[in-house]
Amino acid sequence: MFHLREDRTGIPLIDDIEVHFLELPKLDDAIPSNAGLENWLLFLKGVDITHWEVLKMNEPGLEKAMNTLQYLSQDSEARRLYEARQKYLHDEASMLEGAKQAGMKAGIKEVAQNMLKLNIDIATIAQATGLSEQEILALKK
Repeated sequence: MFHLREDRTGIPLIDDIEVHFLELPKLDDAIPSNAGLENWLLFLKGVDITHWEVLKMNEPGLEKAMNTLQYLSQDSEARRLYEARQKYLHDEASMLEGAKQAGMKAGIKEVAQNMLKLNIDIATIAQATGLSEQEILALKK
């Protein structure tokens, strides 16, 4: 009997192991109507690209694999354009996050200024807003 063991210690990792052989040439090319392993096997077998939409509907996780395959299959110019688009989307998301943080900081400063106008002590304002006492004193001026 064969046991799967950890390399260094030799400790058995599991008591049982199952091995399944899936023979793609024997797989019928008919698109199944439900999700499952058959959808992945058809994708791996290279089913006609026109059936990809049906496979994606049956198995939502396949969409990422399909998009990656299409990306890797593109010519170098198309890949460069794709990477430029991805960089633009990433940069835009970063800018939006930065603007959001700046807006929140401005809002906190406005609240602190309003609290100063109400003559609330600086320690309480610092505790409520998370601003340092020096930042609050700078707002007071």
